[in-house]
Amino acid sequence: MCHCRDCQRRTGSLFSIAAFFPLDNVERTQGTSKSFTRPSASGFDVTFHFCPDCGSSLWWEAARMPHLLGIAAGAFADPGFPRPEQAVWCEDKHDWLELPAQLETHARNPLKVPPDD
Repeated sequence: MCHCRDCQRRTGSLFSIAAFFPLDNVERTQGTSKSFTRPSASGFDVTFHFCPDCGSSLWWEAARMPHLLGIAAGAFADPGFPRPEQAVWCEDKHDWLELPAQLETHARNPLKVPPDD
């Protein structure tokens, strides 16, 4: 869960939320996407891929985690999808938004990169 201003602007919401998967475990089987690249709030480039027809966020690739692919959690459209494990850039979080108590929170991005399995 990311609360940085860039993710707020990109999603039109209070935060973005993603599930990260090892790149080798993800396969695109159909369709096309368009993309754009921008620097993240942490200073690393991130490339976002979206549906060229409806504009829905699909996945993104962060230069600091080249072995992982972030997939927009909303793309799964599953209310039973697992809850987030951490929230980053909480210094930009809207004050009235209450996060679950068990969520690991960080004022900025601690740059904890999941291991390359």
